[in-house]
Amino acid sequence: MSLIDFTSNGLYCAQADVYIDPWKPVKNALITHGHADHARAGSRKYMATLSASPVLKLRLGSHIDLQSVAYGEVVTINGVSISFHPAGHIIGSAQIRLEYKGEIWVVSGDYKTEDDGISEAFELVKCHAFISECTFGLPVFKWSKQSEVFDDINEWWRANQADGKASIISAYSLGKAQRLLNGINPEIGKIFAHAAIENVNDVIRKQRIKLPETTRLDIKSKAKEFAGSLVIVPPSAMSGDWTKRLGSHSLADASGWMGMRGTRRRKSVDRGFVLSDHADWDGLLDTIKKTGAEKIFVTHGYTDIFCKYLQGIGYDAHIVSTEYNGDDGEGE
Repeated sequence: MSLIDFTSNGLYCAQADVYIDPWKPVKNALITHGHADHARAGSRKYMATLSASPVLKLRLGSHIDLQSVAYGEVVTINGVSISFHPAGHIIGSAQIRLEYKGEIWVVSGDYKTEDDGISEAFELVKCHAFISECTFGLPVFKWSKQSEVFDDINEWWRANQADGKASIISAYSLGKAQRLLNGINPEIGKIFAHAAIENVNDVIRKQRIKLPETTRLDIKSKAKEFAGSLVIVPPSAMSGDWTKRLGSHSLADASGWMGMRGTRRRKSVDRGFVLSDHADWDGLLDTIKKTGAEKIFVTHGYTDIFCKYLQGIGYDAHIVSTEYNGDDGEGE
């Protein structure tokens, strides 16, 4: 019997009677982070990190029964030691470590190994079994340094400003949007944020996490107000004709998927910036190696290819079917 079983409700530890990121309502849910494919409503009790908790209450309701824990704090349930460790994915994201009678499992959730300067930096956790995402589990996905990506975004914004255009860039409202705000140069001009993003920004700022000043987007404003500005919107807001109300503009997308040929054309954007909150090919392999895990379970993403590669280099690797969608699960 494994410490963690793969059930129709999600990842389940029977000894502690807890689920990790369940996709159906359960009695006890441990949540790795606040994206919609990992944090779902309806469970009786929740446990998450202190810095993830405010967003969970925003998204799931302030009424939820939520136990907040510090990174590294150990909670023991029926002999199982449970602790949350930084995953580097977004603010508050965690890998969840479970130990029972000397056996250690780690559920990574979503993770990123590069320190983005706003999320808690990824922490390597040694274990016997590691459940890893592989959203970008292909060799083609290799990220450039984020400083280089932000230099490109700033240059694009300045060029548009010189032409009197608004710079509209899509980013998930939780995580990517705050990372963009933390990385761009706010001295270039005014920054507008879509309501979905600004609602999250308000919660983040209340946690005393510094973000540049932003103005809540009101498309009823006159087009001239947006000229030269940066406008950050969720991906779902990129469709439709509403962008015409912002006057002359350039469209961009900040996503790991921009690293795949043809994506920018299919999304009908002028620029694509390769910026992901997930580990790339090298990051995945390096993390798996350093955990020292004997068993590897891969979820959401290029699971077939990635699993076969791991097996080919000697790992006891297996695919786990989940309802995580392989991206940021905003569902906006």
